[in-house]
Order: sequence, then C-alpha cells, then structure tokens
Amino acid sequence: MNPLKSIPGTIVSGFVLAIIIMFLLGTTGTVNPWAFWVWIHVLVGITWIGLLYYFNFVQVPGVGKALAEKDSGGPGPAAINKYIAPNALLWFRWAAVATWLTGALALEAMHTADGSGFVAAFTLGEGYQVIGVGAWLGTIMLLNVWGLIWPNQKKILGLDGKTHAPEAIAKAKVVALMASRTNALLSIPMLLCMTGHMHGLPF
Repeated sequence: MNPLKSIPGTIVSGFVLAIIIMFLLGTTGTVNPWAFWVWIHVLVGITWIGLLYYFNFVQVPGVGKALAEKDSGGPGPAAINKYIAPNALLWFRWAAVATWLTGALALEAMHTADGSGFVAAFTLGEGYQVIGVGAWLGTIMLLNVWGLIWPNQKKILGLDGKTHAPEAIAKAKVVALMASRTNALLSIPMLLCMTGHMHGLPF
C-alpha cells in the first residue's frame, strides 16, 4: 500500500523517515527535549502560518473574484466556502493551539537557569527579550484566531447553526478579515524574533 495516497500515511512516513535519519546521523544516547519541542513547534507552526498566508493571499482574493464573476456565468464561492474553508479552518485553529503549546514547552526545555523559561520569555527576562517578543506576538495571534477569526467565520460560513442577518454577516466578514490581516502583519516580526533568538537579529 502506498502511504502517499493518504494524509495520515504521508505524515507517519515523514516521521518514520525523520527517525531513520536521526539514527543514521548518530544519536547521543540522551533525549534532547529542547530540540524535540522546537522541531514539533516548527512543524505545527508552518501549518498554522502557511494556512494564514493561504487565507490572506489565496482564498480571500479567490472568493472575491468568484463573487464578482458569479452573475456572468462563474462558479461563485460556494465550493470554497462549503468544501475547503471549514476543513482549512479546522487545521488552522488547532495548529494555532499546537504551535503555542509546543512553543511554551520549548521555552521551558531551553531554560537552564532556576525558574521557568516560559516566565522568563513572557517577562522579557535577560537573554529572553527577542524570543519573548516573538512569544507575545504569537499569543496575540492565537487570541485573534480563537477570539475573532473563528467566531466570525462560523457566522459567515453558517457553521454555528444559526441564521444571521445580512448586516451581521457583513460585519463578521470585516472583523474576520481585519483580524486575519493583523495576524499576517504580526507574523513577519514574530518570525523575525523566533529565528533571531539563537542567531541574532539581521541588524
């Protein structure tokens, strides 16, 4: 059976290959929790931010174009809104949670002094200012996902089981779009801080 024919098969195969590579390159014989959590953090973070960019740079313009062409024989946005958006939003919101949690675990694992790495980052402690700013930006983005984007997308897509007035839908579209665009904006300095913690900022 070809594992590439299913999403779970592809993901499991990727992890199996990663483990094989670890052993081929030579293990140290001890578990490195920091490296583990950073690895998982990057995996789920790419999923989250990748979907964020997909929504902002691909889906939103695509739906707008589909709406504009609906009356001239175009397909309209129904296929995207019914079959793609709900599944994409499922991955998007839970990848956000997984990214934040694995980031918190990575902060704890990297901290060698007394106390908590999580606290050191979020209080911008000595040596943790860069990663701390990144952690704060990521937290704001997570709150936007669950507090603004997802509740309003449920209204827009009719996933909350309620009927909403056109005015409410229009307002929900604006709020969801602005929150999503804010996250796209914040992701740029957030990634700068995340990658700059160990390697330094570009300037």
